[in-house]
Amino acid sequence: MNRENKRKQYIKGYYKTHACTDSFTCKVCGRLVVAAGSGSDHRNHCPNCLSSLHLDIEPGDRSAECGGIMDPVGVWVRKNGEWAVIHRCRRCGHLSSNRVAADDNPMKLMSIAMKPLSQPPFPLERIEEMTAWMGGDGCLYQTQK
Repeated sequence: MNRENKRKQYIKGYYKTHACTDSFTCKVCGRLVVAAGSGSDHRNHCPNCLSSLHLDIEPGDRSAECGGIMDPVGVWVRKNGEWAVIHRCRRCGHLSSNRVAADDNPMKLMSIAMKPLSQPPFPLERIEEMTAWMGGDGCLYQTQK
């Protein structure tokens, strides 16, 4: 990359309007991440561990000074059915959402999605008791009459 093109990358908002084809090494798992295969012009997280870096305040502006590691902490489904990963910065706690890329690790995505179900905020042994409190009959199974 010549000096002229490199200078253009640091113009405010450059990545909002231009594809990011740079490859990078993931700070968490150490894998080389390339733009090809993501299904987007803007690769913003590792497809293996789904971690990212806190670089933007607004998508593509590269104006965040934090630079902390963004851990994937959740997933959500957008109105159009597209999944997105919720990232939280280890350093400052900033939350952001990034669309799922075509080559993202499906097992990692599913494990993040299932985490709240595997670690409920109450003991599973008390689910029948809690169901009874809510007006149910307290049974998790259907009885024959």
